[in-house]
Amino acid sequence: MAVFPTDTLYGIGCRPDDEAAIERVYALKGRPREKPSALMYFSPAAALEAHPGLGPRVRAAVEALLPGPVLLVLPGGKGVRVPALEGPPAGARVTVLQTSANLSGGPDPRRLEDVPEPIRAGVDLVLDGGELPGVPSTVVDLSRYENEEWVVLREGAVPRERLGQVLD
Repeated sequence: MAVFPTDTLYGIGCRPDDEAAIERVYALKGRPREKPSALMYFSPAAALEAHPGLGPRVRAAVEALLPGPVLLVLPGGKGVRVPALEGPPAGARVTVLQTSANLSGGPDPRRLEDVPEPIRAGVDLVLDGGELPGVPSTVVDLSRYENEEWVVLREGAVPRERLGQVLD
């Protein structure tokens, strides 16, 4: 389990198949367990490979919008994130269950010192990436995008107009 920089904010995450670590993430954040976390990949290809049943419109949207400061809610309700980061190899096939490294509902952590001390102390690894942009990712629901319907669930780093240029 780790605290790490992304292209927007500091995140906290773990392996998505480690139930004990997932429970720790939720406990450290004070986040209700029924509130889902996203799966983070390091390339759009890895995200698409992990979700093989996607329709052609959703697949094209994933390829057009990722990597970048966007979280896409796919058909079936899974949230997918591919941050635009330098470093991880394009072919990396690692998956991380991730969420922002703040207390549930708390301020967005743009610097490592903005991550609450109990979270930093409660993880196995802390990576300092310096000061980040500090604007959360835009969350876009693509669950009905095969029917040309999409919805911004949370305004963030990518403006609705930019999304419209890609998705409309």
